[in-house]
Amino acid sequence: MAPSAIYNDPVNEDGVALEAISDAVDEVNILKAQTAFAQQPQFDSGKNKTAFRQYEAACDRVKAFYVEQHARQTVAYNVAARQRFHSAGRARAEMTVWQAMEKLDALVDDSDPDTQLSQMQHLLQSAEAIRRDGKPRWMQLVGLIHDLGKLMLFLGGADGQWDVVGDTFPVGCAFAGRAIIYPDTFAANPDASHPVYGSSHGIYSPGCGIANLVMSWGHDEYLYLVVRDQARLPREALAMIRYHSFYPWHREGAYREFMADGDEDLLQAVRAFNPYDLYSKSDGIPSVEELKPYYLELIDEFFPQRVIKW
Repeated sequence: MAPSAIYNDPVNEDGVALEAISDAVDEVNILKAQTAFAQQPQFDSGKNKTAFRQYEAACDRVKAFYVEQHARQTVAYNVAARQRFHSAGRARAEMTVWQAMEKLDALVDDSDPDTQLSQMQHLLQSAEAIRRDGKPRWMQLVGLIHDLGKLMLFLGGADGQWDVVGDTFPVGCAFAGRAIIYPDTFAANPDASHPVYGSSHGIYSPGCGIANLVMSWGHDEYLYLVVRDQARLPREALAMIRYHSFYPWHREGAYREFMADGDEDLLQAVRAFNPYDLYSKSDGIPSVEELKPYYLELIDEFFPQRVIKW
């Protein structure tokens, strides 16, 4: 395809923008984990000052994104998004997991002349890092598929970038202050001043269980709903898919009051997965063709029907 044809394609332009903001969000989370500036008494060192400046710059790149996300992720929107997903009238694309990987690869990365690694290679990097560490086969599969929910932007499951990527959080209760990036921007969200949705526990009760929280709509929740009834995966795998962007919970320790029996195990599972989500991008470039037979077999093990409704 000629370069002009690529750049005039609004779908591919959406893919470039989506991947750019997704990478910027990841950069913020990586730098925040590396600096841990609030807990470091030795922060005056030159190294930590440099790291802090990098963190601030990365935050600036995603601020406009989070301003929109925090204003628009309301209870009303999330109810509507799930109704739209479950609607009998919604035309659901049907393809295999590998075909979905290829579709995301084409929509996101083939349109970006500056990318060095394709989306397919990013997914394989995560899966290979998990495999190399001797983790279970189901966890390798999670590494392979965890970002496939980004296809929602192109399959009618989203209104824009703001409800596809970014850190997630529950709606229907008070937003967790400093545990969420740019907490002040929630002032533009009408739920923040709602007498119920803006209260400490909101529509929930302590100990209700993390699974009963309505998570902000995005690629995590979308993929969870896709695979929940179509894959043979343990609950830990589903938690990794559903909560890998829920940084206020698995990194900052917020929302623990809603946890029920068994949720601590899920929290540890998500924390175990997080390094493979963030840090595997620095690994070597995997060969798609060499790894394809192994992962096709792995996919079939957990998706025996092969063709998935997305």
